[in-house]
Amino acid sequence: MLEKSREIFGNLMPDKIVRKAEKTKRKFAKKYGDDSGKDYRFALTENAVLAPLGTKVLTLGEGAEFSDKTIFIGNIRMGFGHYRISMAMASCAKALGYEPVWLDLNSFEGTICTGIISGQNKLYSMGSRLSQKSKLFNKLYWEPLNSEGFRKLSYNANDQASAELMANLLKNLPKDKPYVATHVWPAQAAIHAGFTRVVNAIPDNWPMALHLAEGSVHTIQTESAWLGYKALRGMDKTRSLKPMPKGDIVYTGHYIDHELVVNLPEDTALRLDRVQNGKAKRYLLTVGGAGAQQALFADVIRALLPDIRAGKAVLFVNVGDHRNVWDNLAKAVPELASAKLFLNDYAAASAYAESARTGEAEGIVGFCHDDIFAAVYVTNLLMRSSDVLVTKPSELAFYPIPKLFIQHVGGHEIWGAIHSAEMGDGTYEVAPGRETTDMLRLLQSEPEILERMNNRILENCKAGLYNGAYEVIKLAERK
Repeated sequence: MLEKSREIFGNLMPDKIVRKAEKTKRKFAKKYGDDSGKDYRFALTENAVLAPLGTKVLTLGEGAEFSDKTIFIGNIRMGFGHYRISMAMASCAKALGYEPVWLDLNSFEGTICTGIISGQNKLYSMGSRLSQKSKLFNKLYWEPLNSEGFRKLSYNANDQASAELMANLLKNLPKDKPYVATHVWPAQAAIHAGFTRVVNAIPDNWPMALHLAEGSVHTIQTESAWLGYKALRGMDKTRSLKPMPKGDIVYTGHYIDHELVVNLPEDTALRLDRVQNGKAKRYLLTVGGAGAQQALFADVIRALLPDIRAGKAVLFVNVGDHRNVWDNLAKAVPELASAKLFLNDYAAASAYAESARTGEAEGIVGFCHDDIFAAVYVTNLLMRSSDVLVTKPSELAFYPIPKLFIQHVGGHEIWGAIHSAEMGDGTYEVAPGRETTDMLRLLQSEPEILERMNNRILENCKAGLYNGAYEVIKLAERK
């Protein structure tokens, strides 16, 4: 095979790159076990978090039945971002009358798919955490890898070969159903398996060959990314490249959940009421899937403590599925020891988020769930109750809530903050230390900042900026 490693959008790859891709494929097959001869069957299961989104989870088993309205949401657990985007796709698919099926290639224990992805996820998470502890590692390896290493066309050639090993898992699924992937590996695997209606929803605002899955329709969230991908900008600095063909790259707007979009006017009105009437400002601090940036989170919490004690600020902290992060933060900031913590109680956490949306909130409230779906989606629920989302400029950079961008983890994230600042719904990325605390002080003392951001969100909504997930589903429907 290896056809998609030899030529990418008409650009022939050097023989040494193809040989390297083939070598990587053989290495993974040896390490994780080539299961190309196995005949996988599936079942559909319920999940408490996904059920309201009309979504069932695909698992190994028997008895899965698919209807004319089935749409596959292909994803992987690598951090939280790809799950969050998949939830947005599932939500909008349900709103458009589809029956979403959650297909996580990292959830099928014993398959080569899960073996490869879990191994790569561990390396990426380790790198993310180490990059926050070692400035030298971050400068010399992590930043260059995430901004330039993943950008190379040769990286895509390597991934395409590895994705061939994943295709067998999907062979017994109906290939004519719409299929939306929120990571490139599920998109590549589906193309190799013969799916005919694949949309590859690219998460980042920095064009990288890492995200290419030739044979699918690629979607992006910003106009600048559209041109960067169209031109395959910087993906091989040794030569001029042929561009992506017309129709292979499509601008959609931001990938946002139906529940957030349809309720945006009401939620924004509540935020404006709190800002304009001097009520306590609510900050949502959310931890990423790798559990990095703990020292920076502690600094943010300490900076807000005086206003929290004075009743001028409220802090929600979602540590996802990282109980150790909450424990470490409590050691660094003793005030957290007396904070309310919703631990593995998704129903109670959901009820609290809803009551806080129109009601009162005070102090510091923590959230931690071992279940990955709850760990991710609690942030979505809390967004509707919050005034400011404090986050690195990852996938959350595109959500319709005022945002304070703290330091990125990986150079590719930088452009998420740049886009949000230009759209007017977030700050620029602030440096750790004084610049972070200064911005928090500004947000607390200058109401016009959040008032402007909320008004821009309303204008962006009218312009359709946050309708990207609906557009992705419609593309899969038409393809």
